Amino acid sequence: MKDLPKIELHLHHEGAAPPAFIRGLAKEKGVDLSGIFRDDGSYAYRDFWHFLSVYEAATSVLQTPEDYARLTRAVLEESAENGVIYSETFLSPDFCGGGDVDAWRDYLHAIRETADAAERDLGITLRGIVTCIRHFGPDRAKPIAECAAETAGDWLVGFGMAGDEMKGKPGDFLWSFDCAREAGLRITVHAGEWGGSASVRDALDALNPERIGHGVQAIDDLALVDRIAEDGIVLECCPGSNVTLGVFPSWRAHPIETLRERGVKVTVSTDDPPFFHTTMTAEYENLARTFGWDEEIFDQIARTSLDAAFCDAATKEKIAKKLGD
Repeated sequence: MKDLPKIELHLHHEGAAPPAFIRGLAKEKGVDLSGIFRDDGSYAYRDFWHFLSVYEAATSVLQTPEDYARLTRAVLEESAENGVIYSETFLSPDFCGGGDVDAWRDYLHAIRETADAAERDLGITLRGIVTCIRHFGPDRAKPIAECAAETAGDWLVGFGMAGDEMKGKPGDFLWSFDCAREAGLRITVHAGEWGGSASVRDALDALNPERIGHGVQAIDDLALVDRIAEDGIVLECCPGSNVTLGVFPSWRAHPIETLRERGVKVTVSTDDPPFFHTTMTAEYENLARTFGWDEEIFDQIARTSLDAAFCDAATKEKIAKKLGD
């Protein structure tokens, strides 16, 4: 499974930071983050909402473009080790310069420069998707969208929204999504992880995304599932994350196979891999063990993912060759 070429579309950049990396950076900066780690060194959190606060605490030691350059290398080394050949990572100017576009440019330059070096060294291609943070509110999202619009291009390819989907409504963020869309950015939205099937419907109706982050609770409304399939909406599924956080009680209970059988375009990602004790290899192994997925199905998943990727045609052509085309 490790050697199968994989494409990941749902990866939070800071959430992919290895715990040892964050601990080391905290020590360098003299910051006490001992409360966010278990005795074995892994991240410690009680539930999804506590996870968000631990995530933000870990991110607090990422304070400079150089810190993000080092983070990017660590994340890409881990992804490449697990067979990932193309990845799209969620980045937020909230954490990279506080929403100031000039500061954001510096962070983005450091991330992209490191990603380009990793592509040469490791054979993994990275592209960025700016995300606003839902629980920070719609007013805070506006400068984030402006940062995205100002830096849209061949590397910064998408705009989305992450965070606590129980806060506010998708339509509250319409200005930000319109701003990003007008700049040519492709759209994805987190929904249907915690907010039920209604949150998926609300996101589709209000923001017209091409992809939904998670979206798995749509399974509770089969008419919605059929709409997603008919409209070609792609779901960025993260089964290991969902099971670890308790969205579903087990891998067997996860609806990814049912969704796939009903014609939904599903993809596979890790979300925040060290938080959820997973890798892309582990995701594939669990899917094979639970649902009997074989190399043919995983190849279909990779090709669906590539088709849904927000990168340009030239990049897709390059990645397709690595899939055997």
